[in-house]
Amino acid sequence: MSGLGLVLGTGAAGLRPSEGVIAIDRHGDSYLLPHLIDHEANMRRLLDAGCDRVLGISSVGGLRPELAPGRYVCPDDFIALDLAPLTTRHDVAAHRVPRFDPGWRARVAAGFAELVELRDGGVYWQVTGPRLETAAEVRYVAQHADVIGMTVASECIVAGELGLAYAAVCVVDNFANSVAGTELELEDVAAGQAEHRRELEHVLEDVVPGLT
Repeated sequence: MSGLGLVLGTGAAGLRPSEGVIAIDRHGDSYLLPHLIDHEANMRRLLDAGCDRVLGISSVGGLRPELAPGRYVCPDDFIALDLAPLTTRHDVAAHRVPRFDPGWRARVAAGFAELVELRDGGVYWQVTGPRLETAAEVRYVAQHADVIGMTVASECIVAGELGLAYAAVCVVDNFANSVAGTELELEDVAAGQAEHRRELEHVLEDVVPGLT
């Protein structure tokens, strides 16, 4: 049986279960920092549970004024230039071109667009973390990407190697540092996540059954 794997941040267990859906918290039970997450273990857990596709839900910073807190983005490409070597393979097959699965991504974007204002397409820039970015770094990154986070590119790479179709939907929980003209504080990130979490749960409860 094939199924849908749903990868979220903290609080995955709070979602009401849906038939054919396996939901996991990418950070684990005790909150692993982003750079310590075992993405291969997470993806293999979904694969072993019978999943053939994965939807990653990610909290991100918006790099453009029009991508204000509360917006949803379904990226179609990513940049992860400072990512440490990451592969499940130990042979020539490790030389591959990673990408969001086009057909699965289109289906995910269409499903979310029926309920929320969604940016269909865009570039996700993955930083290693766990620290947030300086204003100067954000100005540089914003020349090339639309949102910034710490996990989606890694998940996409590993999922693809394991034969799992992967797509992501990013929730803009805050403007990245200096985008709104002010310095970002950690409290801004936490407040944005808390503000948007309830809506996200309702959206997932409505959208996910149609993706199974």
